[in-house]
Amino acid sequence: MKNYTITVNGTVYEVTVEEGTGNGAPAAAPKAAPKAAPKAAPKKAAAPAGGAGSVKVTAGAAGKVFKIVANVGQSVKAGDSVVIIEAMKMEIPVVAPQDGTVASIDVAVGDAVEAGATLATLN
Repeated sequence: MKNYTITVNGTVYEVTVEEGTGNGAPAAAPKAAPKAAPKAAPKKAAAPAGGAGSVKVTAGAAGKVFKIVANVGQSVKAGDSVVIIEAMKMEIPVVAPQDGTVASIDVAVGDAVEAGATLATLN
């Protein structure tokens, strides 16, 4: 028998696997018991600037911030790229939902972000 530690979606399992007998008969099913996994503290985005806007620019998918296209104070039109996220080796532009002025950029290049996370705000 061999013991393994397996992590699935953040849950750690201690698994014991019995080696087959070599006669074609299936080995006993592995038994797994979940054990508490130490959770890493989630990475927090930078706090919005004092003049944060009321319109949020949010990530449509989870990924890593690849590039910040717009600057604070820059005017943008609806559909203009504000931030580019990399997910599964694809670059995904996150665009302004409406015309406005960038009030804050709440992430930095390299930050991991979840879907729905606020990346920037507009006025």
